[in-house]
Amino acid sequence: MRIAIVHDELMRRGGAEQVVMTMLKAFPSADVFTLAYNPEGTYPEYRDVDIKTSKLQFLSKSVKWMQRLFFPFGIIAMKNVKVHNYDVVLISNTHCAKYVNIDDRAKVFIYTYTPFRLAWNPSSYSQYTESKGLSRFVFDKVISLLKKIDKKAAQRGDYFIGMTKETAQRIRDAYGVKDIKIIPPDVKTRNFHVSDKPKDYYLLVSRLEYYKKADLAIEAFNERGAKLIVVGNGTKEAELKAMANENIEFKKGLSAKELMELYANCKALIFPQHEDYGITPLEANASGRPVIAYGMGGVLETMIPYEGIANKATAIFFKDQTKESLLEAIGLFETLDFNSNFIRAHAEKFDETVFVAELRKFINEKYQLKSIY
Repeated sequence: MRIAIVHDELMRRGGAEQVVMTMLKAFPSADVFTLAYNPEGTYPEYRDVDIKTSKLQFLSKSVKWMQRLFFPFGIIAMKNVKVHNYDVVLISNTHCAKYVNIDDRAKVFIYTYTPFRLAWNPSSYSQYTESKGLSRFVFDKVISLLKKIDKKAAQRGDYFIGMTKETAQRIRDAYGVKDIKIIPPDVKTRNFHVSDKPKDYYLLVSRLEYYKKADLAIEAFNERGAKLIVVGNGTKEAELKAMANENIEFKKGLSAKELMELYANCKALIFPQHEDYGITPLEANASGRPVIAYGMGGVLETMIPYEGIANKATAIFFKDQTKESLLEAIGLFETLDFNSNFIRAHAEKFDETVFVAELRKFINEKYQLKSIY
């Protein structure tokens, strides 16, 4: 069985890029295709992989330029990537991986993190919510076109895989798909350890973008005065740094070991966004650390919320996406004792080995079904 893996772009470090690494563990002989690849921007493990890129590679030297050129040049570039003579094409996708040129021979599996956010949930971008007049008119026209292109491209999929029940429903709503297999993204528990003596700081690990709501955490910690370490970069970095008090420290470009130590020694991870899935809460759990999370989205399916017994919980949820609600949750957290070993054991249920086994089983079963007919 000859397999190709297609991913949107490999230019940054995020949960989707980690999932692709695990897909390669499941199918180590697979060829990898993507819109553009920046070895300095994404995980170093990809340096050992033969990655085939689109023609946009020559113009996309940064995430900023990739995003600027995506419409229409990125779409055109991906449509011209030929992924031919494969038995299985496994697409890791939010926006453009499904546009590639696939021949009729292949069975196509589309692992969708969420339908293209700009097309189906434009209000998650500040550029859209802040636009007015002619700018909003142009935005709406582009979004209408993107929806049509995106939905049409999705019809190439023979089988769909989603992360959670919530994202599976989004896939149904956007693409009209009925049957969706749910395989949650993995956490590489081997990369994390439990510390005997956590230190006196909270941790936030995130891309610094509008919908990630890091500003909410900064507002809360400006008021509380407790130490917060923020790890990540993005278009809102300068703005967030400008609003932060001295008790808030920013870090980026960390090694895996440095990040592992920050997880292991934090009091808790702060997770203020409504996320499609959210791998960082599971990474915190793999380090034996609890999470203070906005109680919506993927955390509802990956975390065990505090409901009166702290040593049988992995997280505290706050119900409103406000500074006051987050501060109330932090205050509650300070009165409780969580069980690090219980939290770590919970994370192991989402380990890489579980994802690899489930993905192999699903693809092999469906491919063999095709061979029968």
